[in-house]
Amino acid sequence: MSSGMIDVHAHLLPGFYVEQATAAGHVHPDGMGSWPAWSVEAHLELMDRNGIATAMLSMSSPGVHFGDDMAARLLARQVNEYAAELTRDHPGRFGVFASLPLPDVDGALEEIRFAFDELAADGVALLTHTQGVYLGDRRLEPVFDELDRRQAVVFLHPTSPVCWEQSALGRPRPMIEYIFDTARTVTDLLMAGVLTRHPNLRVIVPHCGGALPVLADRIGEFMRLFLPTQKPPVPDGVQQLRGLYYDIAGTAFPRQVLALLQLVDPDRVLFGSDYCWTPPPLADAHIAAIDAAESPVQGTTWRSLTTANAERLFPGRVR
Repeated sequence: MSSGMIDVHAHLLPGFYVEQATAAGHVHPDGMGSWPAWSVEAHLELMDRNGIATAMLSMSSPGVHFGDDMAARLLARQVNEYAAELTRDHPGRFGVFASLPLPDVDGALEEIRFAFDELAADGVALLTHTQGVYLGDRRLEPVFDELDRRQAVVFLHPTSPVCWEQSALGRPRPMIEYIFDTARTVTDLLMAGVLTRHPNLRVIVPHCGGALPVLADRIGEFMRLFLPTQKPPVPDGVQQLRGLYYDIAGTAFPRQVLALLQLVDPDRVLFGSDYCWTPPPLADAHIAAIDAAESPVQGTTWRSLTTANAERLFPGRVR
């Protein structure tokens, strides 16, 4: 294949990270049976097999902060330098969404500076919450101020919610808890006014927006009910959601993507494989479903549509 897709939802999983996360107690990350296997060679093989030109690498849950700020700073730096090295070793094949040691704000600000100024990162990856601090929390305002100043791409990724011990019912959290934690943190961003205060952010929401497409009107209604006198007025919630980007990683077809397209225009949709947390056979099957589906824009395929959208979002990316 030669479509040259850009994969905005792709994960690296170096051995040093797995060792540190396991030592911190993440033996069964987010309720999964084990850590998936990952290597640069296997990742490139999957990309070549499926016509993916560039994968934008990010760390998935549980992130880099396991309770100690200094350890999180060191691990974030180690992960980001490793990812940047991959971009140098394989020109055009990989990009980087840098990890930040949140909720340590000072550490995050330093890592933003280093990632953009020294490593030429393509954006940052933020978990839906870190240590219980969701993204609408006012403590994170300096981080969003700096990301807005840099007009940064912000890739969101879910993690286990703070209440997972009760809500997950013993099931793997990525199944539905991820979906609702995505909706939770994006709603928090809306209600807290983060997106209106920082209009230069370019936010990517994963997994077709999780539960957001079917909740959008409800969220918008509650914003009108509870924020009617806020100064300046908070823009309509649905319109704010329409201004975000959404990847189609996971089980987008045949049903979830239809809900997404009721919320956003096709130019806001991006391709994502979710490899390596989605095993290769499933990733292949998901991509086959994309190829079998009719594009919402006449004269395009899902491949050409999502690639063109990603090229506008990352105009400087060498492919």
